[in-house]
Amino acid sequence: MAQPAASTEHPFDQALALTEQAPGVYAGQPHPAYANMVGPFGGVTAAQMLQAVMQHPERQGEPVALTVNFAAALRDAPFRVQARAARTNRSTQHWTVSLLQADESGAESAMGTATAVTAVRRSTWSAVDAPMPAVPRPADIPRPTMPPRRVRWIDRYDMRPVAGHMPMQWDGTEADSLTQLWMRDEPPRPLDFPGLTAMADVFFPRVWRRRAVMTPVGTVSMTVYYHAGGWELASTADGFLLGQARSQSFFNGFFDQSAELWNEAGQLLATTHQVVYYKE
Repeated sequence: MAQPAASTEHPFDQALALTEQAPGVYAGQPHPAYANMVGPFGGVTAAQMLQAVMQHPERQGEPVALTVNFAAALRDAPFRVQARAARTNRSTQHWTVSLLQADESGAESAMGTATAVTAVRRSTWSAVDAPMPAVPRPADIPRPTMPPRRVRWIDRYDMRPVAGHMPMQWDGTEADSLTQLWMRDEPPRPLDFPGLTAMADVFFPRVWRRRAVMTPVGTVSMTVYYHAGGWELASTADGFLLGQARSQSFFNGFFDQSAELWNEAGQLLATTHQVVYYKE
C-alpha cells in the first residue's frame, strides 16, 4: 500500500494549528518537533496561546504585549485554549487566555494562563533607544556543529552564537550572563507574531551561563513586548534575528532574564522579560 505523502507544512505551523471547537475555544496538541526535557518548548506554548488570540474572529489590531504564566508542564496529549476579549476600547483590546489539559483521570486543569493586549496602531513619532549591537553578520558566523541533544526543539532553530556561548565545561566557573546570537527558524520560515514570540524564548537559561552548573530550571512567567507591526515582520521575511539576553538578579531560587531581538536591518522587533525557577 502506498504511504501518504509527507507534509510540506513547516513544523512550526503544524504546532500552531488550532481547531475551533466553540467561539473562542480551540483544540491543539504539543508537537513532537518542539519537545523539551519536560513537556514542550515554552516558546511554542506561548505562541500557541497567542495564536488563539490571533485567529479569534473578534480580534482587533496587532499584538502589543503578551504575558504567559506557565503553571505546569504539558503532557504529550491534546489540550484546549480559551481566549476571551475582556475589554475592547477604541484602539486597544485586552485578552485573557487559558490553556487547559486533562490528566490521566480525565480531570481538566489550567496548565497555563495568559493576558494579551492588541491594538490598532496609528502612525506617530517613533524612536529607538536600544540600537542593535555591532556584531558580525550571520553569514560570517559558521553554524556550530552540535553533538546529539536531549531535546528536539533546538533542532528547529538555526542559532549562531556571537558572544556568551553555552559553557564548554560544567565546572562552576562564574561568568557574566550576557549572550548574543543570531537565530531563525529551521527550516527558514517567514516571520510572524507567533514565530517572534517563540524566538523570544530560545536563549538557554542565564544561570547556566552565570555559574557553569547544570541547574534544573523552569520558566514561571514570560512577557513579550512587540515593537513592530505586521509590515516590519513581513519585511524581515525569513531572515535572521539578533538576540541579546542577560540577567539582572539571581535570588533564592528565581532569576530574571531580559532580551532584545532585532532584524538584520537593525529594527528592534521585540523585548522580553521572564522569571525562571532554579533549583540548587
